Amino acid sequence: MYIPHSEAERDEMLAAIGIDKIDALFEAVPEKFRFPNLRLDPGRSEYEVELELKDIAKANLTVDEIPCFLGAGAYKHIIPAAVDAIISRSEFYTAYTPYQPEISQGTLQSIFEFQTLIARLTGMEAANASHYDGATACAEAGILALHHHRGKRSKILVSAGLNPMYRSTMRTYLQDLDGTKAESPQVMKKISEVSPDSLIEAIDEDTSLVMIQVPDFFGQIWDYSALVKAAHEKGALVAVCANPIALALLKSPGSMDADIVVGEGQPLGMPLSFGGPYLGFFAVRKELVRKMSGRIVGETVDARGQRGYVLTLTAREQHIRREKATSNICSNQGLNALTAAVYMSLMGKKGMQEVAQQCYEKAHYAARKISKIRGYKIVSHTPFFHEFAVRCPIPAFEVDEMLLNHGILG
Repeated sequence: MYIPHSEAERDEMLAAIGIDKIDALFEAVPEKFRFPNLRLDPGRSEYEVELELKDIAKANLTVDEIPCFLGAGAYKHIIPAAVDAIISRSEFYTAYTPYQPEISQGTLQSIFEFQTLIARLTGMEAANASHYDGATACAEAGILALHHHRGKRSKILVSAGLNPMYRSTMRTYLQDLDGTKAESPQVMKKISEVSPDSLIEAIDEDTSLVMIQVPDFFGQIWDYSALVKAAHEKGALVAVCANPIALALLKSPGSMDADIVVGEGQPLGMPLSFGGPYLGFFAVRKELVRKMSGRIVGETVDARGQRGYVLTLTAREQHIRREKATSNICSNQGLNALTAAVYMSLMGKKGMQEVAQQCYEKAHYAARKISKIRGYKIVSHTPFFHEFAVRCPIPAFEVDEMLLNHGILG
């Protein structure tokens, strides 16, 4: 290990804390544990290590080798080569923290562009600089709703159509937080009954937030306009967890009068990467922008009248002030947000619509083919996007095992 301190600097530090040698720092550790005898294998050459790592890597079955139908929020889309070429430039890879705008205008502008594109895609008025992933963005929507109602409403309704991993993350964040209850009244219902109507009846005056997904976890496409209206009549906020690719084709959550739109941004030009890092996007109506967690970049004009970008509305310290913070997440997936912005810019409106249309058509093509196999039935009764549910004549895990034997990840 390399420690970049001179002997004189070490002596100065030791004197400052009142000891004369470094060994005194470790007196609290029992002597028999201070220098254990590590039984390590003999050293190897760089070439030998490289060969071993390659052998280990071959044990992984990647989606570059076989077709993958896992879905559930993470997808292998075609990524234009220009995306990696742009984000790999050193200006982006080594970008300075945006907290000092005088030397980070490029970083701030790229985040501002990302926010703008997300706001347009979702039909909302403002977006932040992103979260860790879709699951944490959902949880932060719950925290925003609790802050908005100042703790006077303790119930958060979560649709059974929300990704179960996201539901679990929301429970971890919110359950028993100042008496908060995160409930999913539809969980025991059939897939076909996980509809907006079945959730409306559970909304009451204690409901702080209604969390839904578009399309839902089963791929079903619903019009949530009536549910949003019913929630607002009871004074509750509505958050939509949306597939960003589907938003290029479907009615935007903003046009349904949603208050918050969140989601997983991985489909926007990011590889699967064994599960991360991913990107959580977060957009709101302007009335909620000051309660939104995370960084927000704004556009302004400097003393010379030139356009410039700064972090706005919240101070850096706000994110680390515990009880007074809108959230304790003060970092964002900056390079992933840039990736999404580059992808959306390259694809453009028509390109995004083409990707969404192909996803829709190919999912329905697969469903038609599967439905013709004896014993298999498509459960979905609505239009669907990406996912659709299939009832199998044998346990699904046996089908997956057979598919894997034929080089398909089911």
